[in-house]
Amino acid sequence: PQGKNLVGAFHQPSLVLCDTDTFATLPEEVYTEGWGEIIKYALLGDRDFFYQLLEQDMGQHPEEVISKCVSMKSEIVAQDEFDTGKRALLNLGHTFGHAVEALSGYELLHGCAVSIGMILITKASVYKGLCSRDVFDELKELLEKYGLPTQTDYMAEEIYDAALSDKKIKGGYCDLVVPEDVGKCSIQSIPVGELYEWISLGLKRNRRDYDSYL
Repeated sequence: PQGKNLVGAFHQPSLVLCDTDTFATLPEEVYTEGWGEIIKYALLGDRDFFYQLLEQDMGQHPEEVISKCVSMKSEIVAQDEFDTGKRALLNLGHTFGHAVEALSGYELLHGCAVSIGMILITKASVYKGLCSRDVFDELKELLEKYGLPTQTDYMAEEIYDAALSDKKIKGGYCDLVVPEDVGKCSIQSIPVGELYEWISLGLKRNRRDYDSYL
C-alpha cells in the first residue's frame, strides 16, 4: 500500500527481445498507455523525436520508436548502472505520476500516470520560470494526440501525501526531473517541504492563474 518500485535488485539481462507482433495482443488501453513512456523519452532528451511524434503518426513505425527509446535508456543506464546519479533522469513524470497511480489503487495505468506526472511537473516548471509556456502547450497537445490523460481530480494534499513514499526522497530532499525545454531536462534536489508548492502549481488549470502567479 505504500507504493511501487520501492525495493529491487540490479541484474543485467543476457538478451532483450522486442517482438512488435505482441502489440496486436494488447487491449487498446494498454497499448495507449505505452505512449506515456515513449513521450517521456522525447521530452527528456530528443527534440527531433518529440516533433516527429507530434507531426506524424508514429504508431505506424513501431521499430523506429522502440529503437529510439531503447537507445536512449541504454545510454543513460550505461553511465549510471546502479541508479546513483544521471539515471534519475528516467524518472521524469514519475514522482507525481507514482503518487497519482497509488491514489487510484493502481486502477490508473502506469503510462497514464506518467502522462499526468509530466503535465504537473512541466506546468510547475513554467510557473517557476524554468521553461516556457510553449513547452507545456506542446507537451499537452502531444499527450492528447496519443490518447493520454492530461489532468487529475486528486487534490494537492492527496498527491503530496502519496509522494512522500517516493524512493527518490532521501535525507529530507527529493530529486525532481524538471523540463527546461523540449528535449532538455535537469535534476533538481529540493527540500521535501517544497514539494507541495510544486504540486499545487502543477494543478493550476487556467491562464488567469498563470498570469496572476507571474
